Amino acid sequence: MATSTLAEAVSARLQKASSALSGFKIEPRLDLVGRVERVGDEVASVGGLPDARLGELLMFERSDGGKPVAGIVLTLDPDLIGCAMLGRASSVEAGNLVRGTGTVARVPVGEKLLGRTVNALGLPLDGGPPIEAEHTEPVERAAPPIVDRDFVNTALNTGLLVIDAMLPLGRGQRELIIGDRESGKTAIVIDTIINQRDSNVICVYCAVGQKTSSVSQVIDAVSRYGVPQRCIFVFAPANDPPGVQWLAPYAACTMAEYFSERGGDALLIIDDLSKHAVIYRQLSLLLRNPPAREAYPGDIFYIHSRLLERAAKLNSERGGGSLTALPIAATQEGNLSAYIPTNLISITDGQIVLDPRLFHEGQKPAVNVGKSVSRVGGKTQSPAMRKLTETLRLEYAQFLELEIFTRFGGMVDERTRTIIDHGRRIRAVLTQPEYEPLSLAHQLALLVAIDEKIIDRVPLDKIVELRGAIAEWLKAQGAELGDKLNSSGDLDAVGRATLIAMLTEIVERLIPRSAS
Repeated sequence: MATSTLAEAVSARLQKASSALSGFKIEPRLDLVGRVERVGDEVASVGGLPDARLGELLMFERSDGGKPVAGIVLTLDPDLIGCAMLGRASSVEAGNLVRGTGTVARVPVGEKLLGRTVNALGLPLDGGPPIEAEHTEPVERAAPPIVDRDFVNTALNTGLLVIDAMLPLGRGQRELIIGDRESGKTAIVIDTIINQRDSNVICVYCAVGQKTSSVSQVIDAVSRYGVPQRCIFVFAPANDPPGVQWLAPYAACTMAEYFSERGGDALLIIDDLSKHAVIYRQLSLLLRNPPAREAYPGDIFYIHSRLLERAAKLNSERGGGSLTALPIAATQEGNLSAYIPTNLISITDGQIVLDPRLFHEGQKPAVNVGKSVSRVGGKTQSPAMRKLTETLRLEYAQFLELEIFTRFGGMVDERTRTIIDHGRRIRAVLTQPEYEPLSLAHQLALLVAIDEKIIDRVPLDKIVELRGAIAEWLKAQGAELGDKLNSSGDLDAVGRATLIAMLTEIVERLIPRSAS
């Protein structure tokens, strides 16, 4: 009886195995296999893969039998190919097998990434669940051709009066933010992200080689004052392999392009490209590429141009979306003529130069208006903003020159004193606290105060109170006018008269208090 039961069990298992094998198809498969020739410092030289292409992903077998480590092809030589490792290569040794995947590096894209913090490969870093993206896209993509582009015609308001009034940005523009360390470069982009809380712009912030604490402060600020659910944070910390840090800006750009190619507006911030250039120099030297100026490889200009050229305003046939790029670069002692800064200045549509001297004097944002320029955004300003700022930059530049002259103690006539007093109030208005971007209506009210010389009656130490009083009025009595200005950007005669009356009333309240 026991023998019969055993035979039935064996027969049942054989039948199950036979049915499983009946559906198995044996087909030929081509595996591209090479070997590691040299490995170290997170780069590897591989032989035996003559058909590999630039940007292709390779899988490196580990000596301990663990999960293979990915690498990306950066250089192609007749006998060897150079790869940057995208994972820790401590268990990858010379002689290990390397398999070609035949595919380039790709990252997940889509709305599932909104509100998340991911690395350069699209893997979550915020402790949340795995990202179930709609699909993936290559990190390296061609820039939109000229025929697919349109004129930059819509403003991207930063909420910072000194930029929106004198260095305006447009959706689809590439504007470099450059300055020395600790001069407020990241603070400008944080305020810009926060100011998009009332717009339809999707923000992608990419941190390359930054400290974890610095990126945490950015995320916390956006979470507290902005709308993080409409942002993507791509983080490649300084302790990541250089290959991951090099890949991060391209991956972030692909994530942002998903929204612009579907008719939306996206903002890409790269913090910063100076570190990205140093990382690429490190990889190139380790891969024994010939160095050029300052030991940077000869194609250092190309790696940044092919990234930033992807930012554009698309025409209606392509959906009419836009991708705006705000790359950040660091200078040393304000040297704008250094190799990497000059490269980036020639690629972008203008630069916002930050001056550490202004920063330490308390003028924040510390924008050097004389050295800064926006070559595109002026055509995107609202009608009211454009009219009110026609002479603002000239007046401010004239004031700065006169102020320097009067420091020598020369005689100052009444006209010069009036220009200087007016300029000091303009400077006070252009100074803004961090995390408090201004609405368009608030900015227009301040510009009317400057244009009508109403602000000249306000003591310098009361400018902050004036800004607060305007905000309260726009929130209460002037809510209807504020909504109209924010939506249309057009200030008619009635609206201007209303603002003048409001400003006059506020100033009348401030003067007796200051006098007493």
